[in-house]
Amino acid sequence: MTHIEATASSAMERLGRMGAATLRVALLCSLVALAGCLGKESDSDEPDIPAGELYNQGLKLMSEGKLRQANTRFGEVDKQHPYTEWARKALIMQAFTNYRLGKFDDCIESAKRYVALYPASPDAAYAQYMIGQSYFKQIPDVTRDQESTQRAIAAMQEVVERYPTSEYVDDAQKAIIFARDQLAGKEMQIGRYYLERREYTAAINRFKTVVTQYGNTRQVEEALYRLTSAYYAIGVVNEAQTAAAVLGHNFPDSTWYKDAYTLLESKGLSPSENKSSWISKAFQTVTGLGGGA
Repeated sequence: MTHIEATASSAMERLGRMGAATLRVALLCSLVALAGCLGKESDSDEPDIPAGELYNQGLKLMSEGKLRQANTRFGEVDKQHPYTEWARKALIMQAFTNYRLGKFDDCIESAKRYVALYPASPDAAYAQYMIGQSYFKQIPDVTRDQESTQRAIAAMQEVVERYPTSEYVDDAQKAIIFARDQLAGKEMQIGRYYLERREYTAAINRFKTVVTQYGNTRQVEEALYRLTSAYYAIGVVNEAQTAAAVLGHNFPDSTWYKDAYTLLESKGLSPSENKSSWISKAFQTVTGLGGGA
């Protein structure tokens, strides 16, 4: 008879001598004890692998290009030996292998957990950078929703602000510039759509967003030209002239300025900046560049 069987048999004998009033309580206690025996016996059948051994297995598999198996090993370190130094190291490697496997959502989850658990770790900046990179890799073209772009900017901004001396700051700043240009491109795409449909007010609002919020992106030149065109179309000539003038003052060699100049000239007009215009004020505030005299 096994130890488990003996425990169950002894419990039944005791139950036979008890009154009905205590029967249910005694039975519950016996089942709890039995479950404990089962758990211990199961654990002894499958003992935990030492954390260092599991971690090194993961490194070896990764060096062999077996990223999925390596990822599993790193995950086992965290499961079997949570909140240990080995678990900390395994968690950052799990985030890395998820990224290499293209499992960007899993990478984000692992990296966010790492930053939350180990904010002062030397690898925290790298974990935050991987979050940004994972969102960055999921940025769609400008015709689609740009939620991932917004999240990429926010994550990379965290790298810049929380870890200003880290080696990832330069790359994070470049990623932010690219992502902001993407958001500006989305506004331009919608604005052009409205312009083609002659919904000029809606188009102007989109181009205004580019000038006021994304004035330091490459999209601003076209935005100023489109404002010239849209304002002229609705008869707000002074704003059309201001948009063209600001474009010419700051981007004199731009093909968009040449187009804006030609458009106004064909109507007997020329670029002329109104300093009180929102275009003049907003552009100077956003870009730090002044208009002409």
